[in-house]
Amino acid sequence: MARIVFDLDGTLIDSAPDIQAIANALLADEGLAPVTLEQVRGFIGNGTAVFIRKLRAARGIPDSEQARFLDVFHDRYDDAVRLTHPYPGVVAALEALRGAGHRLGICTNKPLQPTHSVLNHLGLDRFFDTVWGGNSLPVSKPDPAPLHAAFDALSGGPCLYVGDSEVDAETAVRADIPFLLFTEGYRKSPVTEMVHARAFSTFAELPVHVADLTPEEGENA
Repeated sequence: MARIVFDLDGTLIDSAPDIQAIANALLADEGLAPVTLEQVRGFIGNGTAVFIRKLRAARGIPDSEQARFLDVFHDRYDDAVRLTHPYPGVVAALEALRGAGHRLGICTNKPLQPTHSVLNHLGLDRFFDTVWGGNSLPVSKPDPAPLHAAFDALSGGPCLYVGDSEVDAETAVRADIPFLLFTEGYRKSPVTEMVHARAFSTFAELPVHVADLTPEEGENA
């Protein structure tokens, strides 16, 4: 059986509406105009510090405000789950993969506490044997160390990484792990410009791709 590690935001869940709500509440406190959902999706992927830098740049907020904005954002982020939902077919795909005997994990740049909060809220925590957030190690994606750590925490077997973004694709390349690209997440580049072993637009396709990439496991499942 395979070890399959997933990114979270833009891959398994659409969390942008909750993140937008936090960002716009923060901007409203400062008397500034809100940002759109499309802008927020463009800011997501490299962790909260980069998100805040991009948010500040969009509203001309000086660098000296980075630490304060980040602290306030983190205070509101831990339980920001109300507007977040899994992408269609995610639960069925995870059930199928677990039922086939694959071991599953999470490797995300989302901080660990809000990661656990949203997984628990959506009932997705039951699928994952290991969860690594953006603050679990001193480095985060695209550094491959968190991804390697997630795979190391699962028992032996071939490795596959599932994500949606340029950050995820680069992480997989640097980790030398086959990458499965969910095309309907937060990516900004054309699919053809992102290194991947398989691309899929619906989660009903994912178990088939996993079986193709791990033929012995697929045949035994």
